[in-house]
Amino acid sequence: MTMRPIRIIGDPVLRTRCEPVTSFDADLRALVQDLMDTLLGAPGRAGVAAPQIGVSAQVFVYDADGHRGHLINPTLDLSEELQDDDEGCLSIPGLYFPTRRATHATARGVDQHGEPLTISGSGFLARALQHETDHLHGRLYVDTLRGDTRRRALREIRAGRFDSPSRGL
Repeated sequence: MTMRPIRIIGDPVLRTRCEPVTSFDADLRALVQDLMDTLLGAPGRAGVAAPQIGVSAQVFVYDADGHRGHLINPTLDLSEELQDDDEGCLSIPGLYFPTRRATHATARGVDQHGEPLTISGSGFLARALQHETDHLHGRLYVDTLRGDTRRRALREIRAGRFDSPSRGL
């Protein structure tokens, strides 16, 4: 088991758009396994994206609402209906803010062997799919916040008020 350290906000890899995966080889399978080991290596985790462990590749793993797996080179189709709920991130540990997301998401991509894969879900699974896909585009959930919530989040981040990076999406 290889549990990799999570990169924390301020690390440039978290703000860089990831490269699409083009080689479906042993290195990719090892990356997927490292991501899954990192996800399952601590309680309360719902997803880990490759940039969170320092790898610029469009890959993430998830474990949300009874669904567990990985997705490579994802695209999203989102419902117009929205949900508001608190959201956190392993890369901004300990901070949670109400975040608006689509209620339903369908993610399409491929698995570690290059085979087509589709994952659809509502509620927390939809939130996790959106959150992890954002990581692959260099976005963090705090980028979606608005108004007073955004100002409060940015103050907390600047103050460095982080907890243990064991919880979050």
